[in-house]
Amino acid sequence: MSTATPTISEPPTRRLARGPAFAFVAVVVASLLGASAAPTPIYEVYERDWGFSSLQSTTVFGIYALSLLAALLTVGSLSDHVGRRPVLFVALAVEAASMVVFAAADGVGLLLVARVVQGFATGAAISALGSLLIDLERRPGRGAVVNSMAPGAGLALGALASSLVSEHLPRPTTTVYLLLLVLFVAETAVVAALPETVTRRPGALATLRPSLAVPASSRTPMLLTAPCLVAVWALGGFYLSLGPTLAHNALDVHSSLVGAIMVALLTGTGAVTVFVLRNSPAQTVLAVGSGALVAGVAVTLVGAEESSALLVLAGTVVAGAGFGAGFQGTIRTVMPTAGPSERAGLLASVYVVAYLANSVPAFGAGYLVTRIGVTDTTRLYGGLVIVLAAVALAASVLRRPVAAAAQTD
Repeated sequence: MSTATPTISEPPTRRLARGPAFAFVAVVVASLLGASAAPTPIYEVYERDWGFSSLQSTTVFGIYALSLLAALLTVGSLSDHVGRRPVLFVALAVEAASMVVFAAADGVGLLLVARVVQGFATGAAISALGSLLIDLERRPGRGAVVNSMAPGAGLALGALASSLVSEHLPRPTTTVYLLLLVLFVAETAVVAALPETVTRRPGALATLRPSLAVPASSRTPMLLTAPCLVAVWALGGFYLSLGPTLAHNALDVHSSLVGAIMVALLTGTGAVTVFVLRNSPAQTVLAVGSGALVAGVAVTLVGAEESSALLVLAGTVVAGAGFGAGFQGTIRTVMPTAGPSERAGLLASVYVVAYLANSVPAFGAGYLVTRIGVTDTTRLYGGLVIVLAAVALAASVLRRPVAAAAQTD
């Protein structure tokens, strides 16, 4: 199956060149994921002003992920038919509208509405953006690396920036969203200058029926990498929804910055790991990611038991390496198996699995916190991630001889 980069036929004077366009798309991916992390450090303010509970925080997080899933299942493949640019323009405009709702929210009701709108906009954009990165790459594999790196970098920067803004600027539940609104309006304007890498083709309406678009050549790699993908995003969901609660209860720290630092350590270390391992074989990256998840979560659990900030943060750093390497290994294993006209649909399917893992366990954790407390919930959740990562590590080790034999044949 051909995976050649699509030819851009538009005059260069009308559109951004490949290099600047590639960089801009990476920034958009990071900003969208950063905006998704913006509410996390503000949960403490919501708790103080609105009586926000742990269950409500996981509901607010989970409903975003479910809305994003709905978008992936319905419009995730749309850019393969109508083009990348139209999908991105509409998605970013809707994302900007969600920031207005966030800024106007005066209770949980509007906050939930904002998260639904944001989730759908992000889901509509993310597969088109990821596919466009691969379309525009100058060196094979660069798009997959940035696809793996940008989300982690965006989540880290979004959590830290939101915490700093909410703690040091007036109107903590409004200001950060207004700043993001300006950013998304500017990005929407720049989309018009992007080169279009897809030729329009029929079938757009058919893609709106909820479905997963996984080419036959991608199904086995997708299945084999699923345990690692689920472990990575389940861990991310826990930190984004209950990270501040863990910091408050296990470490007795009451600052939104600490919760943001935990998110930033996990996702930021992940982004750095993606860069460091960018030239390593995909199988090696998967093995490193799975092993780091097992070790990092285990250390974090010990730190939570001992109320040791040092162990919790150290474990988070190691788990963050697993977060980045596990996702990178999955992307680099799965995406090269699809052709240019199949990329958006396949990437949407990868994200469907990721965000199911991101949301469903987080919903369960929010419920369990109200029943058995943060400590026991953390034990159960961490144990689940360790088991999944161990399965992925075993599968990765066992697949190596098989892959070597296939190459020899």
